[in-house]
Amino acid sequence: MRVLVVEDEPMLAGAIAEWLRDEAFAVDVAHDGGAALDRLAVNDYDVVVLDRDLPVVHGDDVCRELVESSAPTRVLMLTAAADVTDRVAGLGLGADDYLTKPFAFPELAARIHSLGRRSRPAAPPVLRRAGITLDPARHQVFRDGHYLPLSRKEFAVLTELLRAEGATVSAEFLLEKAWDEHADPFTGTVRLTILKLRRKLGDPPVIETVTGVGYRIA
Repeated sequence: MRVLVVEDEPMLAGAIAEWLRDEAFAVDVAHDGGAALDRLAVNDYDVVVLDRDLPVVHGDDVCRELVESSAPTRVLMLTAAADVTDRVAGLGLGADDYLTKPFAFPELAARIHSLGRRSRPAAPPVLRRAGITLDPARHQVFRDGHYLPLSRKEFAVLTELLRAEGATVSAEFLLEKAWDEHADPFTGTVRLTILKLRRKLGDPPVIETVTGVGYRIA
């Protein structure tokens, strides 16, 4: 799942990004509303964590523009104001959820997971295919009952392959969903991650390469 964190306090933005990356999210960061709009214009995000009081372009205006674009991206708005009227106003702009500072990182991650499920076609809470069981909430993967220790990127790539329900997933899509904007599209990072996944999943092989198209779990 790809997330954009828009927060003008660098330390808080960095802490949020680090926590979410540990939860296997692909995270980009912007420190003002203008930078956020620039990233939203070129990248597809599942969720935007949006501070309301932003410099350059106010968070309200970022939210409004995103909603008017009809993008499927979900908005989780952050604010230091605990007043009910403030939260109502933010939701009235089209935000999907609201969280008041200070907040607990586990709650933030849980809310993002919930919003991310709403930004895509419905998927079961536990993904199963070809003897593989993947539990996103517990961050666990089993094959034929045996636990598989996966890295964050391996877990994210396997999640996308299982969500596709047998359809072919392109390397470009995997790169977009599992890595942030700093990933080099011309490296073999996706291919290398697929190779490592195949080794960990064991025999018989379940990840197929569709030449010139991508990968699938049939």
